Amino acid sequence: MISNRELFLQNTAQTSNSPRLIEVEKAEGSYLYGPNGQKYLDLVSGFNVSNIGHRHPKVIEAIQNQIDKYLHVTVYGEFVQAPQVQFATKLLNTLPNSFGSVYLTNSGAEAVEGSMKIAKRYTGRRQIIAAKNAYHGSTQGALSLIGGTAYHEAYAPLLPEIEFIEFNNILDLETITTQTAAVIVEAIQGEAGVRVPTKPYMQALRARCNEVGALLVFDEIQTGFGRTGKLFAFEHFDIVPDILMLAKGIGGGLPLGAFVAPKEIMDVIKDNPMLGHITTFGGHPVSCAAALASLDVIQNENLIAGVAEKEALFRKELAHPKIKEIRGLGLMMCIQVDNFDQVYNVSKYCAEHSVMIDWYLHCETALRIAPPLTISTQEIREACQVIRLAIDKFC
Repeated sequence: MISNRELFLQNTAQTSNSPRLIEVEKAEGSYLYGPNGQKYLDLVSGFNVSNIGHRHPKVIEAIQNQIDKYLHVTVYGEFVQAPQVQFATKLLNTLPNSFGSVYLTNSGAEAVEGSMKIAKRYTGRRQIIAAKNAYHGSTQGALSLIGGTAYHEAYAPLLPEIEFIEFNNILDLETITTQTAAVIVEAIQGEAGVRVPTKPYMQALRARCNEVGALLVFDEIQTGFGRTGKLFAFEHFDIVPDILMLAKGIGGGLPLGAFVAPKEIMDVIKDNPMLGHITTFGGHPVSCAAALASLDVIQNENLIAGVAEKEALFRKELAHPKIKEIRGLGLMMCIQVDNFDQVYNVSKYCAEHSVMIDWYLHCETALRIAPPLTISTQEIREACQVIRLAIDKFC
Protein backbone atom coordinates (compact mmCIF):
# COMPACT_ATOMS: atom_id res chain seq x y z
CA MET A 1 0.00 0.00 0.00
CA ILE A 2 1.27 3.48 -0.86
CA SER A 3 1.78 5.55 2.28
CA ASN A 4 0.20 8.96 2.89
CA ARG A 5 3.70 10.42 2.85
CA GLU A 6 4.35 9.05 -0.65
CA LEU A 7 0.94 10.23 -1.87
CA PHE A 8 1.61 13.66 -0.34
CA LEU A 9 4.80 14.03 -2.37
CA GLN A 10 3.22 12.53 -5.48
CA ASN A 11 -0.17 14.22 -5.65
CA THR A 12 -0.16 17.48 -3.68
CA ALA A 13 1.55 20.66 -4.86
CA GLN A 14 4.86 21.21 -3.10
CA THR A 15 6.00 24.64 -1.93
CA SER A 16 9.63 23.71 -1.27
CA ASN A 17 12.11 20.94 -1.92
CA SER A 18 12.30 20.05 1.75
CA PRO A 19 8.86 19.77 3.39
CA ARG A 20 8.76 18.70 7.03
CA LEU A 21 6.84 15.49 6.15
CA ILE A 22 5.45 15.12 9.66
CA GLU A 23 2.14 13.32 9.39
CA VAL A 24 -0.54 14.52 11.80
CA GLU A 25 -3.33 12.21 12.86
CA LYS A 26 -4.75 14.28 15.69
CA ALA A 27 -4.25 17.63 17.46
CA GLU A 28 -5.45 18.58 20.92
CA GLY A 29 -4.59 21.50 23.18
CA SER A 30 -0.86 22.26 22.82
CA TYR A 31 -0.02 18.97 21.09
CA LEU A 32 0.13 17.35 17.66
CA TYR A 33 -0.04 13.56 17.39
CA GLY A 34 1.34 11.33 14.65
CA PRO A 35 -0.11 8.04 13.36
CA ASN A 36 2.40 5.91 15.31
CA GLY A 37 1.98 7.54 18.68
CA GLN A 38 4.38 10.42 18.12
CA LYS A 39 3.63 13.49 20.26
CA TYR A 40 4.81 17.02 19.52
CA LEU A 41 4.48 20.08 21.76
CA ASP A 42 3.43 22.73 19.25
CA LEU A 43 5.33 26.02 19.60
CA VAL A 44 4.18 27.24 16.19
CA SER A 45 0.36 27.14 16.59
CA GLY A 46 -0.17 26.60 12.88
CA PHE A 47 1.68 29.91 12.37
CA ASN A 48 -0.29 31.89 14.95
CA VAL A 49 -3.64 30.28 14.13
CA SER A 50 -4.34 28.09 17.16
CA ASN A 51 -4.24 30.85 19.76
CA ILE A 52 -6.67 29.01 22.03
CA GLY A 53 -5.08 25.61 21.39
CA HIS A 54 -6.09 22.87 18.99
CA ARG A 55 -9.73 21.73 18.98
CA HIS A 56 -10.95 23.77 21.92
CA PRO A 57 -14.20 22.14 23.18
CA LYS A 58 -16.18 25.39 22.85
CA VAL A 59 -15.13 25.77 19.22
CA ILE A 60 -15.93 22.14 18.41
CA GLU A 61 -19.38 22.58 19.98
CA ALA A 62 -20.03 25.74 17.95
CA ILE A 63 -18.98 24.01 14.74
CA GLN A 64 -21.23 21.03 15.41
CA ASN A 65 -24.20 23.26 16.21
CA GLN A 66 -23.76 25.23 12.99
CA ILE A 67 -23.30 22.12 10.84
CA ASP A 68 -26.74 20.98 12.02
CA LYS A 69 -28.28 24.20 10.64
CA TYR A 70 -26.66 25.06 7.31
CA LEU A 71 -23.36 25.31 5.47
CA HIS A 72 -22.84 27.59 2.47
CA VAL A 73 -26.04 29.20 1.19
CA THR A 74 -25.04 32.09 -1.08
CA VAL A 75 -22.28 34.53 -1.93
CA TYR A 76 -21.12 36.78 0.90
CA GLY A 77 -23.20 39.88 1.58
CA GLU A 78 -26.59 38.78 0.21
CA PHE A 79 -28.36 36.74 2.91
CA VAL A 80 -28.57 37.49 6.62
CA GLN A 81 -26.58 34.72 8.30
CA ALA A 82 -26.56 34.78 12.07
CA PRO A 83 -22.95 33.53 12.57
CA GLN A 84 -21.60 36.34 10.37
CA VAL A 85 -23.75 39.00 12.01
CA GLN A 86 -23.03 37.86 15.56
CA PHE A 87 -19.29 37.55 15.05
CA ALA A 88 -18.99 40.91 13.26
CA THR A 89 -20.97 42.57 16.04
CA LYS A 90 -18.83 41.04 18.78
CA LEU A 91 -15.63 41.92 16.93
CA LEU A 92 -16.69 45.57 16.54
CA ASN A 93 -17.53 45.69 20.25
CA THR A 94 -13.87 44.90 21.02
CA LEU A 95 -12.58 47.73 18.79
CA PRO A 96 -12.55 51.54 19.03
CA ASN A 97 -15.74 53.29 17.94
CA SER A 98 -14.12 54.58 14.74
CA PHE A 99 -14.48 51.11 13.25
CA GLY A 100 -17.97 50.43 11.99
CA SER A 101 -17.97 47.70 9.35
CA VAL A 102 -16.47 44.22 8.95
CA TYR A 103 -15.84 42.51 5.61
CA LEU A 104 -15.29 38.77 6.12
CA THR A 105 -12.94 36.85 3.82
CA ASN A 106 -11.44 33.37 3.55
CA SER A 107 -7.86 34.33 4.37
CA GLY A 108 -5.39 37.02 5.33
CA ALA A 109 -4.19 37.55 1.77
CA GLU A 110 -7.79 38.24 0.71
CA ALA A 111 -8.12 40.76 3.53
CA VAL A 112 -5.02 42.50 2.17
CA GLU A 113 -6.42 42.55 -1.36
CA GLY A 114 -9.73 44.04 -0.20
CA SER A 115 -8.00 46.66 1.95
CA MET A 116 -5.84 47.80 -0.95
CA LYS A 117 -8.91 48.22 -3.14
CA ILE A 118 -10.98 50.25 -0.69
CA ALA A 119 -8.00 52.44 0.24
CA LYS A 120 -7.44 53.41 -3.39
CA ARG A 121 -11.13 53.86 -4.08
CA TYR A 122 -11.80 55.94 -0.94
CA THR A 123 -8.83 58.28 -1.32
CA GLY A 124 -8.87 58.50 -5.11
CA ARG A 125 -5.11 57.92 -5.02
CA ARG A 126 -3.05 55.07 -6.46
CA GLN A 127 0.23 54.89 -4.57
CA ILE A 128 0.57 52.39 -1.74
CA ILE A 129 3.53 52.33 0.63
CA ALA A 130 4.70 49.19 2.40
CA ALA A 131 7.70 48.27 4.55
CA LYS A 132 10.84 46.46 3.50
CA ASN A 133 10.99 42.83 4.65
CA ALA A 134 7.22 42.76 5.19
CA TYR A 135 5.04 39.76 4.58
CA HIS A 136 1.38 40.20 3.67
CA GLY A 137 0.54 37.09 1.65
CA SER A 138 1.27 35.39 -1.66
CA THR A 139 -1.50 36.57 -3.99
CA GLN A 140 -0.36 39.02 -6.68
CA GLY A 141 -1.49 42.16 -4.88
CA ALA A 142 -0.26 41.07 -1.45
CA LEU A 143 3.02 39.88 -2.96
CA SER A 144 3.49 43.35 -4.43
CA LEU A 145 3.78 44.65 -0.86
CA ILE A 146 6.75 42.42 -0.05
CA GLY A 147 9.96 44.38 -0.51
CA GLY A 148 12.20 41.66 -1.87
CA THR A 149 13.49 41.54 -5.44
CA ALA A 150 13.74 37.74 -5.47
CA TYR A 151 9.98 37.44 -4.98
CA HIS A 152 9.17 40.25 -7.39
CA GLU A 153 11.41 39.10 -10.23
CA ALA A 154 10.06 35.57 -10.08
CA TYR A 155 6.45 36.69 -10.60
CA ALA A 156 6.75 40.03 -12.38
CA PRO A 157 5.02 42.17 -13.34
CA LEU A 158 3.25 42.88 -10.06
CA LEU A 159 1.20 45.92 -9.06
CA PRO A 160 2.61 49.32 -10.05
CA GLU A 161 3.00 52.39 -7.82
CA ILE A 162 4.19 50.54 -4.73
CA GLU A 163 6.91 52.26 -2.70
CA PHE A 164 8.86 50.87 0.25
CA ILE A 165 10.07 52.40 3.49
CA GLU A 166 12.33 51.02 6.18
CA PHE A 167 10.28 49.72 9.10
CA ASN A 168 10.81 51.61 12.37
CA ASN A 169 12.78 54.43 10.68
CA ILE A 170 11.14 57.80 11.33
CA LEU A 171 13.25 59.54 8.66
CA ASP A 172 11.67 57.36 5.96
CA LEU A 173 8.19 58.67 6.75
CA GLU A 174 8.83 61.65 4.45
CA THR A 175 8.23 59.18 1.60
CA ILE A 176 4.52 59.33 2.52
CA THR A 177 2.95 62.21 0.58
CA THR A 178 -0.36 63.57 -0.68
CA GLN A 179 -0.05 61.03 -3.52
CA THR A 180 -0.23 58.13 -1.07
CA ALA A 181 -3.52 56.24 -0.76
CA ALA A 182 -2.40 54.05 2.13
CA VAL A 183 0.53 52.89 4.18
CA ILE A 184 0.23 49.17 4.89
CA VAL A 185 2.39 47.85 7.73
CA GLU A 186 2.48 44.94 10.13
CA ALA A 187 1.93 45.98 13.72
CA ILE A 188 4.97 43.81 14.44
CA GLN A 189 6.96 42.46 11.53
CA GLY A 190 6.61 38.69 11.66
CA GLU A 191 8.52 37.02 8.85
CA ALA A 192 11.34 39.54 9.21
CA GLY A 193 12.12 37.84 12.50
CA VAL A 194 9.69 39.49 14.95
CA ARG A 195 10.69 43.14 14.71
CA VAL A 196 8.84 45.22 17.29
CA PRO A 197 8.62 48.93 16.41
CA THR A 198 8.97 51.70 18.95
CA LYS A 199 5.95 53.58 20.21
CA PRO A 200 7.34 56.95 18.99
CA TYR A 201 7.76 55.49 15.49
CA MET A 202 4.20 54.21 15.32
CA GLN A 203 2.83 57.50 16.61
CA ALA A 204 4.92 59.42 14.06
CA LEU A 205 3.58 57.12 11.33
CA ARG A 206 0.02 57.84 12.43
CA ALA A 207 0.72 61.58 12.49
CA ARG A 208 2.30 61.56 9.03
CA CYS A 209 -0.67 59.73 7.53
CA ASN A 210 -3.01 62.26 9.13
CA GLU A 211 -0.91 65.12 7.79
CA VAL A 212 -1.05 64.04 4.14
CA GLY A 213 -4.49 62.35 4.15
CA ALA A 214 -3.22 58.82 3.63
CA LEU A 215 -4.96 55.85 5.26
CA LEU A 216 -3.01 53.84 7.83
CA VAL A 217 -3.64 50.11 7.35
CA PHE A 218 -2.46 47.66 10.00
CA ASP A 219 -1.78 44.04 9.19
CA GLU A 220 -2.63 42.16 12.41
CA ILE A 221 -2.95 38.81 10.70
CA GLN A 222 -0.26 37.32 12.94
CA THR A 223 -0.53 39.65 15.94
CA GLY A 224 -4.29 39.75 16.52
CA PHE A 225 -6.42 38.00 19.13
CA GLY A 226 -4.15 38.09 22.16
CA ARG A 227 -0.86 36.98 20.64
CA THR A 228 1.12 39.99 21.95
CA GLY A 229 -0.56 40.37 25.34
CA LYS A 230 -3.25 42.72 24.04
CA LEU A 231 -6.29 41.70 22.03
CA PHE A 232 -4.78 43.70 19.14
CA ALA A 233 -1.18 44.85 18.90
CA PHE A 234 -2.06 48.42 17.92
CA GLU A 235 -3.18 48.88 21.53
CA HIS A 236 0.50 48.83 22.59
CA PHE A 237 1.16 52.03 20.63
CA ASP A 238 -1.82 54.19 21.67
CA ILE A 239 -2.89 54.72 18.08
CA VAL A 240 -5.78 53.47 15.96
CA PRO A 241 -5.37 52.48 12.29
CA ASP A 242 -7.92 53.40 9.62
CA ILE A 243 -8.19 49.82 8.34
CA LEU A 244 -7.43 46.67 10.32
CA MET A 245 -6.63 43.37 8.59
CA LEU A 246 -7.16 40.09 10.47
CA ALA A 247 -6.90 36.33 9.89
CA LYS A 248 -5.02 33.32 11.34
CA GLY A 249 -6.10 33.41 15.03
CA ILE A 250 -9.51 34.82 14.13
CA GLY A 251 -11.19 31.50 13.23
CA GLY A 252 -10.34 29.19 16.12
CA GLY A 253 -8.68 26.82 13.63
CA LEU A 254 -10.99 27.29 10.64
CA PRO A 255 -10.16 29.48 7.60
CA LEU A 256 -11.35 33.04 8.06
CA GLY A 257 -10.07 36.56 7.50
CA ALA A 258 -11.45 40.06 7.73
CA PHE A 259 -10.74 43.69 7.08
CA VAL A 260 -12.39 46.24 9.34
CA ALA A 261 -12.87 49.93 8.61
CA PRO A 262 -15.11 52.92 9.32
CA LYS A 263 -18.42 52.50 7.53
CA GLU A 264 -17.82 55.48 5.24
CA ILE A 265 -14.65 53.84 3.93
CA MET A 266 -16.16 50.37 3.56
CA ASP A 267 -19.24 51.69 1.78
CA VAL A 268 -17.24 52.58 -1.36
CA ILE A 269 -17.65 49.00 -2.58
CA LYS A 270 -21.46 49.27 -2.71
CA ASP A 271 -21.82 51.21 -5.93
CA ASN A 272 -20.10 52.61 -9.02
CA PRO A 273 -19.61 49.74 -9.59
CA MET A 274 -22.04 47.77 -7.50
CA LEU A 275 -20.47 44.65 -5.98
CA GLY A 276 -17.06 46.32 -6.04
CA HIS A 277 -15.61 43.54 -3.91
CA ILE A 278 -17.24 40.11 -3.71
CA THR A 279 -16.40 36.61 -2.51
CA THR A 280 -18.29 33.32 -2.65
CA PHE A 281 -17.10 31.59 0.50
CA GLY A 282 -15.85 34.57 2.54
CA GLY A 283 -17.34 34.57 6.04
CA HIS A 284 -18.40 30.93 5.79
CA PRO A 285 -21.04 30.36 8.50
CA VAL A 286 -19.15 27.47 10.11
CA SER A 287 -15.95 29.51 10.27
CA CYS A 288 -17.85 32.44 11.75
CA ALA A 289 -19.46 30.22 14.39
CA ALA A 290 -15.98 28.97 15.30
CA ALA A 291 -14.63 32.52 15.37
CA LEU A 292 -17.38 33.70 17.70
CA ALA A 293 -16.70 30.80 20.07
CA SER A 294 -12.94 31.43 19.91
CA LEU A 295 -13.32 35.11 20.79
CA ASP A 296 -15.63 34.11 23.66
CA VAL A 297 -12.94 31.74 24.95
CA ILE A 298 -10.23 34.42 24.79
CA GLN A 299 -12.40 36.79 26.78
CA ASN A 300 -14.20 34.42 29.17
CA GLU A 301 -11.10 32.40 30.06
CA ASN A 302 -9.05 35.60 30.38
CA LEU A 303 -6.27 34.12 28.26
CA ILE A 304 -4.58 37.44 27.56
CA ALA A 305 -3.91 38.05 31.26
CA GLY A 306 -1.35 35.23 31.34
CA VAL A 307 0.57 36.13 28.20
CA ALA A 308 3.15 38.48 29.75
CA GLU A 309 3.95 35.98 32.53
CA LYS A 310 4.41 33.18 29.99
CA GLU A 311 6.64 35.40 27.84
CA ALA A 312 8.80 36.10 30.90
CA LEU A 313 9.05 32.39 31.66
CA PHE A 314 10.16 31.61 28.10
CA ARG A 315 12.83 34.32 28.33
CA LYS A 316 14.05 32.96 31.67
CA GLU A 317 14.09 29.31 30.58
CA LEU A 318 15.81 30.12 27.28
CA ALA A 319 18.67 32.06 28.86
CA HIS A 320 21.71 30.63 27.08
CA PRO A 321 25.10 32.14 26.17
CA LYS A 322 24.84 30.87 22.58
CA ILE A 323 21.53 32.66 21.94
CA LYS A 324 22.29 36.08 20.48
CA GLU A 325 18.93 37.65 21.26
CA ILE A 326 15.32 36.84 22.07
CA ARG A 327 13.05 39.30 20.28
CA GLY A 328 9.33 39.68 20.51
CA LEU A 329 6.27 40.72 22.42
CA GLY A 330 3.96 38.40 24.31
CA LEU A 331 3.91 34.90 22.83
CA MET A 332 5.26 36.08 19.49
CA MET A 333 9.01 35.59 19.92
CA CYS A 334 12.10 34.47 18.09
CA ILE A 335 15.48 33.05 19.10
CA GLN A 336 18.34 34.66 17.19
CA VAL A 337 21.33 32.44 16.36
CA ASP A 338 24.21 32.73 13.87
CA ASN A 339 23.19 30.97 10.67
CA PHE A 340 20.63 28.83 8.91
CA ASP A 341 22.51 25.60 9.50
CA GLN A 342 22.03 26.15 13.23
CA VAL A 343 18.37 27.00 12.72
CA TYR A 344 17.81 23.88 10.61
CA ASN A 345 19.63 21.52 12.95
CA VAL A 346 18.06 22.93 16.12
CA SER A 347 14.54 22.73 14.70
CA LYS A 348 15.19 19.19 13.39
CA TYR A 349 16.54 18.06 16.77
CA CYS A 350 13.55 19.59 18.56
CA ALA A 351 11.08 17.83 16.25
CA GLU A 352 12.89 14.54 16.86
CA HIS A 353 12.51 15.20 20.59
CA SER A 354 8.81 16.09 20.48
CA VAL A 355 8.95 19.90 20.26
CA MET A 356 7.81 21.68 17.11
CA ILE A 357 9.48 25.01 16.26
CA ASP A 358 10.14 26.70 12.92
CA TRP A 359 11.88 29.62 11.19
CA TYR A 360 11.01 32.74 9.19
CA LEU A 361 10.63 33.64 5.54
CA HIS A 362 12.79 36.78 5.68
CA CYS A 363 15.07 35.88 8.59
CA GLU A 364 16.74 32.52 8.19
CA THR A 365 18.90 32.98 11.31
CA ALA A 366 16.06 32.93 13.85
CA LEU A 367 13.74 30.30 15.33
CA ARG A 368 10.01 30.89 15.75
CA ILE A 369 8.33 30.64 19.17
CA ALA A 370 4.55 31.14 18.99
CA PRO A 371 2.71 28.59 21.14
CA PRO A 372 -1.01 28.57 21.92
CA LEU A 373 -1.92 31.13 24.57
CA THR A 374 -3.21 28.18 26.59
CA ILE A 375 0.24 26.58 26.95
CA SER A 376 0.96 25.67 30.57
CA THR A 377 4.02 26.70 32.56
CA GLN A 378 5.06 23.05 32.79
CA GLU A 379 4.83 22.68 29.02
CA ILE A 380 6.96 25.82 28.59
CA ARG A 381 9.65 24.41 30.87
CA GLU A 382 9.65 21.05 29.07
CA ALA A 383 9.90 22.70 25.65
CA CYS A 384 12.68 25.04 26.70
CA GLN A 385 14.72 22.17 28.13
CA VAL A 386 14.70 20.50 24.70
CA ILE A 387 15.56 23.78 22.94
CA ARG A 388 18.49 24.43 25.30
CA LEU A 389 19.86 20.96 24.61
CA ALA A 390 19.58 21.58 20.87
CA ILE A 391 21.34 24.95 21.21
CA ASP A 392 24.12 23.25 23.20
CA LYS A 393 24.56 20.64 20.49
CA PHE A 394 24.38 22.72 17.31
CA CYS A 395 25.25 26.35 18.11
